[in-house]
Amino acid sequence: MGILREFWKGFKVTGSIGLRGFFGKDIVTTRYPSEMREKPTRFHGRHVLNRYPDGMEKCIGCELCAGACPARCIYVRGADNPPDDPRSPGERFGYVYEINMLRCIFCGLCVEACPTEAITMTHLFEMSVTNRNDAIHTRKELLMAEDGSVPHIYPEDPFADLSELDAADGWLRATSPSGVAAYEGETMWQATPGPASWTPEPDQETRDSQHG
Repeated sequence: MGILREFWKGFKVTGSIGLRGFFGKDIVTTRYPSEMREKPTRFHGRHVLNRYPDGMEKCIGCELCAGACPARCIYVRGADNPPDDPRSPGERFGYVYEINMLRCIFCGLCVEACPTEAITMTHLFEMSVTNRNDAIHTRKELLMAEDGSVPHIYPEDPFADLSELDAADGWLRATSPSGVAAYEGETMWQATPGPASWTPEPDQETRDSQHG
């Protein structure tokens, strides 16, 4: 009886969807890919390595993202900055940076662990590949250009909305930290290439006093 009861419950769901479509009522599915569902602000999509407004790389090769990754899909190796042509403001930069997208579970812990906000997650999730090696994204695919654009491994992909690679749409860009409504609209992240202010962020005591 238990199996029949569960079968009937599932059949009711399927049947109700079909009846809604038959009578022209709203249905719960979307006609992907011709219809794209609007993604939440904090959607976890493809990663991007950010730059500062002056074009310097934010990644310092500390490997904290790799250490925090539960799927062990991130591989980072740091190298000393060339004195005559430094890549990042610190002593080191991410010389090797790879993410195996076949193993990534898109949890966002790498973003939380990064001390310089070098890695964020965009809204892009259309990134199917025909070769397993193409699923390993390197610095070439991850690092944004100095103008703020981000490369895509298949730029001609008809299903990919390349505007979703814009780092400004990454979930870290949400303006209400920890869900506190009092912080809504206040910028809480470091800027990326383009018009930006180098004004330092206020400390936590200043923020608390401003927001009661």
